[in-house]
Amino acid sequence: MSLEILTADSLTPLRHGFFTRKGGASSGVFGGLNCGTGSSDQAEIVAINRARVAEAMQVAPEHLAGVHQVHSADVAVVTGPQTDKPRADALVTNVPGVALSILTADCQPVLFADVSAGVIGAAHAGWRGAVDGVLEATVEAMVALGAARGAITAVIGPTISQRAYEVGPEFFEDFIADDPDNSRFFAGGAGDRMQFDLPAFGLARLRRAGVGHAEWIRHCTYHDAERFYSYRRTTHAGEADYGRLISAIRL
Repeated sequence: MSLEILTADSLTPLRHGFFTRKGGASSGVFGGLNCGTGSSDQAEIVAINRARVAEAMQVAPEHLAGVHQVHSADVAVVTGPQTDKPRADALVTNVPGVALSILTADCQPVLFADVSAGVIGAAHAGWRGAVDGVLEATVEAMVALGAARGAITAVIGPTISQRAYEVGPEFFEDFIADDPDNSRFFAGGAGDRMQFDLPAFGLARLRRAGVGHAEWIRHCTYHDAERFYSYRRTTHAGEADYGRLISAIRL
């Protein structure tokens, strides 16, 4: 089965993609294109999957850069092939031939580009990282490499949608304490539960950061099990582990 790669017209002509789980070598609960080296999947199978992604991005496997994701606002600047993965949740570069990649399984994968300046970025933005400023930090790191804030395009890939993201009152209260205007990202649920709109929150943060264009490609990881891995769906099903989706961009 060939790989399925979702793209955004706004990021053309750059080679990029939000890869679904289709076309991979993993089996069982990881069935498909599991690219998570931190999962309990077989390491050699994950390496095969990652090599397929590198080939699709037209780079050597060692040029498929990534980070050891920790739900932070830290950004790594990539200057060439990696010898190890820094602890961070976003990457930026102005080096042609290097693909930046992010892993997700409900959190937001966000790909960035200022095509005219030749600067790109990729960020892993769950609710924690988004609140702490990983999206804004990615924009700032791109500007430091020569990007123009208003020329940056940012695209949010497959992520968990509001109707699948039920949270408790403590979660809501933390967001309101951070900014009372955050109430607009919540809808009422059953009992004291609420539904949180993660992609709308991400779009709002990106637009407040001053990017020229921001969009969500409108795919929900939770509700499409054939195409996407989902941490929350796995938890609800009582499964032992879950695969990780990969998203990538290169100059």
